[in-house]
Amino acid sequence: MKLAVAGKGGAGKTTFSATAARLFARAGHPVLAIDADTNPNLHAALGISTTDVQKVPFPPTTLVSRGFNGPALNEPIDDVLDRHTITAADGVRLLRMGMPEHADEGCLCSAHAVVSALLSDLDNKVDTITMLDMEASPEHLSRGTAREANTLLLVAEPYFRSLEAAKLQAKLAAETNIGRVVVLANKCRSAGDFDAIAEFCGNHELDLIGKVPWGDEVLDADAATTPLLDFAPDSPVVDAIQTICSALVPSTPDTAPPSNPDVKKAP
Repeated sequence: MKLAVAGKGGAGKTTFSATAARLFARAGHPVLAIDADTNPNLHAALGISTTDVQKVPFPPTTLVSRGFNGPALNEPIDDVLDRHTITAADGVRLLRMGMPEHADEGCLCSAHAVVSALLSDLDNKVDTITMLDMEASPEHLSRGTAREANTLLLVAEPYFRSLEAAKLQAKLAAETNIGRVVVLANKCRSAGDFDAIAEFCGNHELDLIGKVPWGDEVLDADAATTPLLDFAPDSPVVDAIQTICSALVPSTPDTAPPSNPDVKKAP
């Protein structure tokens, strides 16, 4: 399964992606997390230090060749993953797309092509769950970066601009090969917040998959530079994300086994 996570900036994409990735891994799935944001910070949400993650190079654009069916890797995907991933807690493997090194260097079209090629080749890894944490813009859809995803999960907060962003991205996704588009209602402080998102989704034929409540522990975990799953493992937010993981992948149990403390990070 290849799950792309999108939405407006600050909607909670990275917190969801990191927490879901580890919960899937605890349930026994091989998990690859791809940070497809040009301002990458998924590593921090997974508990990997900036010092450690910088030791692993970004995938070079020379890995990709272009053909009639879109970009494709010109090296075996296992070799690419071995060279360009770092292992986080619970065995989640993290790969970062790339970021600008200098001002005025132009677009990152080639970095987007690398992600698209990776997603295509991941079809051969049927047991792997790939979490694609996208940036806060529809560019991944307009460029076709996420077109190889099986499911697009749109994280929406209970206010108009966030919901409009989700509607736009759902419209773009409908023009791609993405098989399923779902909406996650996030940061709901009350039943009224969830009802507002549910009403919007109903009016625009959007598939609302579940809700995650507001939780101060998310902000506290970020301030402590600690993954939410380690900072507040029993929080309602984590419980809600677990429920959504089970809905996305029915074989994922509602209660995941404990973390494996023996998992080692890459040097």
